[in-house]
Amino acid sequence: MTGGRQDSTDRGTERLPAWVTWQRRPFPDANLLLLHGRRPALVDSGFVGHAEETAAWAHARESGLAMVVNTHWHSDHVGANSLLQSSGAAIAAGAPDAGALARRDPGCCLAEYLDQPVAPYTVDMPLQDGQVLRLGDADWQVVSTPGHTPGHLALWQPEERLLAVGDALSDYDVGWVNLALDGPDAAALALNSLRRLADLNPKVLLPAHGPIPTDPGAAFATALRRAQRLVDDPAGAVWYGARRIFAFALMIRDGLPSAEVEPYLLARAWLTDAARQLDRKPEDFATELVDAMLRSGAVVLRAGRLHAAAEHAPVTARSLWAVPFPRAWPAQGTVNDR
Repeated sequence: MTGGRQDSTDRGTERLPAWVTWQRRPFPDANLLLLHGRRPALVDSGFVGHAEETAAWAHARESGLAMVVNTHWHSDHVGANSLLQSSGAAIAAGAPDAGALARRDPGCCLAEYLDQPVAPYTVDMPLQDGQVLRLGDADWQVVSTPGHTPGHLALWQPEERLLAVGDALSDYDVGWVNLALDGPDAAALALNSLRRLADLNPKVLLPAHGPIPTDPGAAFATALRRAQRLVDDPAGAVWYGARRIFAFALMIRDGLPSAEVEPYLLARAWLTDAARQLDRKPEDFATELVDAMLRSGAVVLRAGRLHAAAEHAPVTARSLWAVPFPRAWPAQGTVNDR
């Protein structure tokens, strides 16, 4: 076998080594990257609503998963952490995320802020920029790439020139930035992180969402232009983040009844922060946001419910909404009885 053990039809998988399995998944999940060898590892673990599916997929291909490496702590990247950790996998993540999780900060995973469920987990291995990890049978270098989140990281395999970039970029997008929580320089940090990744000149880009880009150089050129726009237009960056957050909320809830949309939005801290940054009243911004997304086709109204229009997998487990936010998680050392 010359190409990776792909479970998708993406062009570009033929450029992967045989010890890589790639699985492209629609929102609300991140793509899966499984690295085979004596220390099998999974990069990111999808949304908690599909945790059992993720675990079954990984265990069908590797009986003893040694590690899960998170590019960052958003809910679509850490959802199966708890389940995989309970079956013996160690969790590795950027040091900023690890420290906050150890303290059980309320802001962990932005779960409460974004109103996205995340099952409790701990970080066994905090990762630093430049650290080398043995994943599968290959050494991967940790590349700190703050911007989308402060603890965001990429993984670089120099011999094969493979680069797992998380949400730093995809073939159609760059990661949104949170100027309210992470400061006005978050967009510039994200741009600098992209420049650092582009300088690695990878042969294959492995994004957390969307297909493998056929031309890494072209993908970086487009991403750098998009990231520069977020720097040049802070108001546009706020709008961009709000649209992404609200679309994801609709995906994981199978839409919202139209009568509940405004109350839902007005109860969200991210909406209030965005309105403040745009010098609008939250009520006005909520209306503008929905109207703009309807006009653009990003959301659609069907049978009295507002739905995200982008391709996404259904989430049917209603029990998700009983998952506590991090401030109520067990103290570190008691999660999963570890």
